Amino acid sequence: MSVPLNNILIAAVETGQYLEKSGWPYCFIGGVAYQRWGEPRQTMDVDGVLLTGFGNEEFFVKTLTNDYQSRVEDPIPFAVQNRIVLLKSPNGVGIDLSLGGLPFEERMVERSSVWYIPEHGDVRTCSAEDLVVLKTIAARPQDWIDVENTIIRQGTKLDRNLIQEELLPLLELKEEPKLMEHLNSIFAKINSEN
Repeated sequence: MSVPLNNILIAAVETGQYLEKSGWPYCFIGGVAYQRWGEPRQTMDVDGVLLTGFGNEEFFVKTLTNDYQSRVEDPIPFAVQNRIVLLKSPNGVGIDLSLGGLPFEERMVERSSVWYIPEHGDVRTCSAEDLVVLKTIAARPQDWIDVENTIIRQGTKLDRNLIQEELLPLLELKEEPKLMEHLNSIFAKINSEN
């Protein structure tokens, strides 16, 4: 079942306003960020990273689930164990907020910027570089399509050195260095076509 893009963007704007008002550092990633840096396409929910650090997650989850409907029965233990809060916006859109605390997540939120969407409002998203990093790590077939479209659309504006600096240690942790080879092959293919 797909959700109209309009509803996704409304949910992102409203959630962003809530997080800004709370003074919590965050940014949106996934499909919302891809609307900005890649190509418009249907997305199912709003994905974000909320910087909670480690040990204070319960406070954030309690506060969020007081104001948003949880999509799981016991949201606090679920969120602490899985480092994600699964919520539902007032207009019925799923909101997945990862509980961030890694140095990369901190830098990603620091690099994030505001994107104004006409007729909707402001949305804070990760950078195009960080979107490429995240989608390379996820490495699903749709993610590779999104990576390629983002690289094509952003062209020479993309800081490839930053992507490599952030991605290499994460891929070492994931024990999947071949994902960097795949990303480099996408860059090479696009370079040869231009």
